[in-house]
Amino acid sequence: MAEGTSRTAPSRSREGRIPESTRQHLGSELRSYYASMLAEVQPSTLLNLIARLDGAPYAREAADFRDGLLASLPGLRAFALSLAMNHAAADDLVQETLLKAWKNHDKFEAGSNLQAWLCTILRNHFYTDIRRRKREVEDADGTMAGQMVASAAQEANSDLQQVKQHLAKLPAAMREALLLVGAQGLTYEDAAELIGCQVGTVKSRVSRARALLERSLGMDTRSTAL
Repeated sequence: MAEGTSRTAPSRSREGRIPESTRQHLGSELRSYYASMLAEVQPSTLLNLIARLDGAPYAREAADFRDGLLASLPGLRAFALSLAMNHAAADDLVQETLLKAWKNHDKFEAGSNLQAWLCTILRNHFYTDIRRRKREVEDADGTMAGQMVASAAQEANSDLQQVKQHLAKLPAAMREALLLVGAQGLTYEDAAELIGCQVGTVKSRVSRARALLERSLGMDTRSTAL
């Protein structure tokens, strides 16, 4: 009996004890939410910022890099929204990232993943700001990011908005891992490399985030009725 228990426990742990049908439904909701962010019209302020780089120093030498910034903008902004959960804050993050990336474009290794490099810059800036805010207001456990949702309650009560509102309640580190794996489709290994942590840490954050989101969306009730 004890031996049989030891064989089955790892399987339940890996799945976070969420029924497969529920996990698939949650993944579909997350992918739809992320796709809606990718499909948003990019703000003119960000597009104009990239356009103005044509007149910046060493613009001719970095023309391909500038084009790469433009191509990466939808994904970069979607990543910023998944962290900040607030459009104004996300756009500020993207603007700071674009400026820092342009200033340090010579440090980018040609042929490597520009999107991942930009996301790393953005998330470092995001968490630096979170730590600063924590020191200012003694915030704890990453809840500042969830408090940045100023307009969610005023938006339409659609399925995607419900997902957004409940995602905002997750600690930023959990939300980030869940969206990287569950929405963007990154492997645990790729997500760990982007975040800069151990693969096991990513798996733990994703599992806990799935369980919390499942309960807050009422999916546990759905699954028991199947």
